[in-house]
Amino acid sequence: MSKEQDQAIAAKGRHIALVIAGTISLWVVLSLFIGPMLGLPGRYALLFDFAALAGMIYALVNIFQLWRMRQDSQR
Repeated sequence: MSKEQDQAIAAKGRHIALVIAGTISLWVVLSLFIGPMLGLPGRYALLFDFAALAGMIYALVNIFQLWRMRQDSQR
């Protein structure tokens, strides 16, 4: 592996970690604190859930891309 590939893999891994941590943190804050404090109806909780699901799907796609990058760099 070259140094540039290692840096690209590390950067993608950090990006994935931030997406996962940010998605879950935002989802917890919105679902448990902000929504009930504002008295939002249940349909907004479902909206928050779907937004979190979209963020996790995005992270999953990026994890697959990272896995492919690592496989290509080892050959």
